Amino acid sequence: MMDIENLEIWRLGVSLAKDVYVITEKFPRREVYCLTDQIRRAAVSVPSNIAEGKGRSTAKDFVHFLNTARGSLYELTTQLYVAREIAYLSEEDFSSLHKRIEDLSHKIVAMTKYLRSKK
Repeated sequence: MMDIENLEIWRLGVSLAKDVYVITEKFPRREVYCLTDQIRRAAVSVPSNIAEGKGRSTAKDFVHFLNTARGSLYELTTQLYVAREIAYLSEEDFSSLHKRIEDLSHKIVAMTKYLRSKK
C-alpha cells in the first residue's frame, strides 16, 4: 500500500479500530446489528478515510478525507458515550478509548494544518 503504513495517524486509526472490535465483543448479542455495528463502522471509517485521502492526488483532497475521518471520531465518541451510559462499556474502557480518540483527533488536526500550509 505504498507508504500508508508509514503514516502514524493511519496506524493509530487501525489500532483503535482493532481495539474497538475487541471491546465490543463484550456487548450483548442483541446489539450486534445495532450499536455494536455502528461503533465498529465508525471506528473502521477513521483509518479508511485516512487511507483514501492519502491515495488522492492533491493535498486538498487529503484534507477533505482527514476531515471526514475526524468526523468519524466524533461519531465514535458519541456512540461510546451511549454505550457507557447503558452500561455496555466500563468506565475504564471508555476512558482509555476516549483518550486515544482525542490524541488521534489532535494528530489529524496537526496533519491538516501541515497540508494546508504547503500551499
